[in-house]
Amino acid sequence: MPFRYRLQKILDFRIRKKEEQLQNVRNAQALVLKIEGLIERNNQEIASTRQNMRQADFIMYESYDTYLKHLYVKGESLEADRQKAQEALDIEKDKLRELEKAVKVLEKHKEHCREAYIEEEKKAELKQLSEVAIQKYFAKTKEKQEEEQEELLKELMKNPLYNEEGI
Repeated sequence: MPFRYRLQKILDFRIRKKEEQLQNVRNAQALVLKIEGLIERNNQEIASTRQNMRQADFIMYESYDTYLKHLYVKGESLEADRQKAQEALDIEKDKLRELEKAVKVLEKHKEHCREAYIEEEKKAELKQLSEVAIQKYFAKTKEKQEEEQEELLKELMKNPLYNEEGI
């Protein structure tokens, strides 16, 4: 009879939950990377605006200044969003670690159960082999006893006292 783990459904459920959580972590990482890309693009926009401001007419300085303030506010907003996304990512990673730990516990338990099952199978096989050996031993000893009795009977039959007296 092959090994069947009695908690296999629970293990499968936990593995599915871990896979779902892994997907959540990937999504959170993608969000963080997206926001970091937006921050980088915003910083490049600030750098190019500053460069263009140096080359522009002094009449346009106020417009450039207003636009730069807008970009700085946008950058702070993006940085706050990145912080929130990073915190969400950390939370998702913690959840993933907990789920991985739960899966590892059940996998370890499954391995111990499998080892116990294998040990039990070995014991049962040894017991069965032992019983077969005992039966063979008794059959051989019985056969030897019967042969000895036959030999003894033959010797008694050859004995002249047995034939004369009819004992």
